[in-house]
Amino acid sequence: MKSCAMQLDSNLISINGGLVYKSDGASLCRPFGVCRKFRRIVECSVKSVDSVAVSQQNHRKGLSRIDGLSQVSGVLGSQWGDEGKGKLVDVLAQHFDIVARCQGGSNAGHTIYNSEGKKFALHLVPSGILNDETLCIIGNGVVVHLPGLFQEIENLESNGISCKGRILVSDRAHLLFDFHQVVDGIRESELAKSFIGTTKRGIGPCYSNKVTRNGIRVSDLLHMDTFPQKLEQILMDAASRFRDFNYGPEVLREEVERYKRFAERLEPFIADTVHVINDSVSQNKKILVEGGQATMLDIDFGTYPFVTSSSPSAGGICTGLGIAPRTLGDLIGVVKAYTTRVGSGPFPTEILGKDGDLLRFAGQEFGTTTGRPRRCGWLDIVGLKYCCQINGFSSLNLTKLDVLSNLPEIQLGIAYKDVDGTPIKSFPADLRVLERLKVEYEVLPGWQGDISAIRDHAELPQAAQRYVERIEELVGVPIHYIGVGPGRDALIFR
Repeated sequence: MKSCAMQLDSNLISINGGLVYKSDGASLCRPFGVCRKFRRIVECSVKSVDSVAVSQQNHRKGLSRIDGLSQVSGVLGSQWGDEGKGKLVDVLAQHFDIVARCQGGSNAGHTIYNSEGKKFALHLVPSGILNDETLCIIGNGVVVHLPGLFQEIENLESNGISCKGRILVSDRAHLLFDFHQVVDGIRESELAKSFIGTTKRGIGPCYSNKVTRNGIRVSDLLHMDTFPQKLEQILMDAASRFRDFNYGPEVLREEVERYKRFAERLEPFIADTVHVINDSVSQNKKILVEGGQATMLDIDFGTYPFVTSSSPSAGGICTGLGIAPRTLGDLIGVVKAYTTRVGSGPFPTEILGKDGDLLRFAGQEFGTTTGRPRRCGWLDIVGLKYCCQINGFSSLNLTKLDVLSNLPEIQLGIAYKDVDGTPIKSFPADLRVLERLKVEYEVLPGWQGDISAIRDHAELPQAAQRYVERIEELVGVPIHYIGVGPGRDALIFR
């Protein structure tokens, strides 16, 4: 079968008010057809490949890539979250002694699959839990909702995943109570049309108590004689601030009794994780840090105030685990092949209308934590470069490349311009600028073929390879991992 060349011009066209540039250069080929799997052979319209040999080659490449990672490595989000960090952590965890969460709370939803393809949705438990030899640490920077944590542990153990002796919770981590969630909902209602669009899991109110220095930490559960007074203080503060917050002596009594039971249950999990982690570093154990949310939701660097309440960027690793900066090594940024975000806030490359709906359903873009539909758009190169600068990523994991498989052409948001045509050199802090700017797009041809069974980069359609390479060229960071499906093995190593 002969290839058909698609000649691209350099004409400027306008889509959704943005500037769109078609990629220049020579002809690119549209893929020749959909790959189909039959027994142990993957047949494509160009050539046949032994899937077992490809799988083995990919496995060796993957082992080499993973073995080369530094002693303390990290996996962080490079957009507005939901990039698929959990899957990469799950894969890498097989080669690390410890997987540690450094920030966030149960608003972080990580979906992973075991070797049998069973789906697990995690929120507080680190994604390394499916690997039997991995110790999972919930660090001091995390806010911990104990009912949710215990529910996760019960779900894991009911599915044959042992958690005993495999999960440690920092004694310095702050406790997130049910009333924090109530306050979160009240706060969002007060904001009306200016609401943040939080998960209403109480994350912001809990971090607020932490910063105002009247929060309650895990270590306080070891001293139930003073626990009631501390809890009463923050309940009274909430009642004085929010008139719709119902609080009385009975509420306090019930909560104290409830947390007495929680304290007994949690005690075997409590540890000085700062000591555990640093002692592990001195013993040359390998530590993988799992970030929650993503850099564009960082309290300092994200689209403030439409952000989370912690630091999901590289700095949050040190403050959230007690690790010295000099010990950090490879940081892998996880980025979707397109862009999504949940909740309110600016989204320069958002696709509105039915085209956005098509991408949403193709990628099953609904929140792991809340089930809310995610807003969808083209990959924002300006935002990605900004995240790479802040975090110093050594490599990227491009996820969900398969979701784009049915599109005839794909756009990349390569530059920003103000309404007067002035170039905007970086991701702006001013939301008014973000809302009014125009995005310049580069158009690349799609491959319109199933890539979910491919496990070797060289076997990807040429258009898919070019898409990956173009992202690397624009961002300046190598893409070492490519996700082509939700399964644990649906990963290409480069």
